[in-house]
Amino acid sequence: MKDMSDMIIPTYQDMLDAHDRIAPHIRRTPVRTSDYLNELTGAQLFFKCENFQEPGAFKVRGATNAVFGLDDAQAAKGVATHSSGNHASCLSYAAMRRGIPCNVVMPRTAPQAKKDTVRRYGGQITECEPSTTSREETFAKVQAETGGDFVHPYNDPRVIAGQGTCSREFMEQTDGLDMMVAPIGGGGMISGTCLTLSTLAPEVEIIAAEPEQADDAYRSFKAGHIIADDAPKTIADGLLVPLKELTWHFVSNHVTDIFTASEDEIIDAMKLTWKHLRVVMEPSCAVPLAIILKNKERFAGKRVGVIITGGNVDLDTLPWIKGD
Repeated sequence: MKDMSDMIIPTYQDMLDAHDRIAPHIRRTPVRTSDYLNELTGAQLFFKCENFQEPGAFKVRGATNAVFGLDDAQAAKGVATHSSGNHASCLSYAAMRRGIPCNVVMPRTAPQAKKDTVRRYGGQITECEPSTTSREETFAKVQAETGGDFVHPYNDPRVIAGQGTCSREFMEQTDGLDMMVAPIGGGGMISGTCLTLSTLAPEVEIIAAEPEQADDAYRSFKAGHIIADDAPKTIADGLLVPLKELTWHFVSNHVTDIFTASEDEIIDAMKLTWKHLRVVMEPSCAVPLAIILKNKERFAGKRVGVIITGGNVDLDTLPWIKGD
């Protein structure tokens, strides 16, 4: 890895090394298509189903790269992180595979399905209030007590290198793409996508998709510097965190554009994908299709890769089911 302005920037070779390191522990997920969704959008859509990973999310790639990259002395102390859910689940899974402890800080409002997954893989949960400030303060206490290696959910070169392996597989599974679209919260997946495609296929446009109610990445992109919201509220619970310095490096240098979608547009896209692609996906994963539907002219006639980032859904609280 190379050091640039005090930041360790992962390289394309780091991504290739990560792919070899994590191969025994992750799945090469399939790519799905839908004639109906192609007709509806006017584009050729290819969906990379990272929701089919064992822990249900793409984040297993970065988490596994970090866990299995530790030397034995570091690994003995375990790992620790803060997460709204999927990174916590995936880090717990990777730690279980290596047989080391994992401590995670999660918002008390995180979906129960995600908390259950963390515990199933042996992760120890400490709850915090649903804000970035509370999350980071609570985590500092937990890490001081445990001494575990901090694996940041996205602002970590090991994590970004791992996430970049998804786009490498995606390009191998499709006969060329014009665009790649993925959700953006903290920017781990988008950064990994930028890392890989800027070398492997620099002609591919990288588009980020974000909820209107948590649009700090969109506003940062337009302003030219990081704008961080402390506690946004959106149904897309996996996209609540702000960009950090390392992910901003990739976003500001390689992302072509960021589009946003409303809560209703996200829910409608989620229903469409469940019905016509026939896969279980989270609201966060529906944001790319929502922005494609909202901006059809931008994607019409293009071959568009869409990364379905996760499928850890609480089936008792689906957003289109009305309560009493």
